[in-house]
Amino acid sequence: MRQRHLLTPDQHARIHARVTRVRSPEAILVMPDDLWRALSLASMLMNIDADLVQPPALSDDAG
Repeated sequence: MRQRHLLTPDQHARIHARVTRVRSPEAILVMPDDLWRALSLASMLMNIDADLVQPPALSDDAG
């Protein structure tokens, strides 16, 4: 996200510090609003959620 200039170096550093400092997903959820907005926008622009709605790839291997 930072390499694509979707987050500023400061935003990236603050998000990284937050995620590496906390111990639970619940603690990540209390990230400051400005960082959530920046992360949400960057995720949307990168279409991150598209991977979550794709059907699973099925293997052609019979085993």
